[in-house]
Amino acid sequence: MNPTQTLPYLPLAKSLLPARTLTRDVVLVLAGCLFVALTAQFAVGSPVPITGQTFGVLLVGAALGGRLGFLALVTYVLAGSLGAPFFAGGASGIGKGLTLGYLVAFPIAAWLVGYLVERYGADRSFFKTLGLMLAASLLIYAIGVPWLGYVGFKLGIFKDWNTVIMAGMTKFLIGDFIKAVLAASLLPLAWRFVGQK
Repeated sequence: MNPTQTLPYLPLAKSLLPARTLTRDVVLVLAGCLFVALTAQFAVGSPVPITGQTFGVLLVGAALGGRLGFLALVTYVLAGSLGAPFFAGGASGIGKGLTLGYLVAFPIAAWLVGYLVERYGADRSFFKTLGLMLAASLLIYAIGVPWLGYVGFKLGIFKDWNTVIMAGMTKFLIGDFIKAVLAASLLPLAWRFVGQK
């Protein structure tokens, strides 16, 4: 039995395409992967750029659900690591590994968002969606920032944790809040547009 069917809510993409087939699932996974690759191209700053990438990660998780969202982000990370120009600013590979923690966190965050959408319908209202997006962003930081510090200290880029936290989290908080508000506005609107709850 499909575990998604036992959950009380369908994510948006599965509501629009309810017939579960391998073809549908593959197309949704690839579309999710490409959507995140596209959003990642909107990038500013370094060593961890401010991008539309996390916005894409969270929207894909919400739209596809836990399982397909996770698979879409695993596909994204693998494709980018193997040379596809999918990461921020058209980058590929893991380079010095500074952002590897964030990349590892993306599939986990997409799964979390998707699961909470399927379990609680957390994408149907502004405030539930906002809370969901902020929680998933914190999860990405919880994995990404320690890894950034670990690698940054080894490479001599950072001297203390305050600098790591500033470089890997603090400067992104306003942008992430704006992205969360945007997602919290778009997802419930999309549900109203398709006429389903």
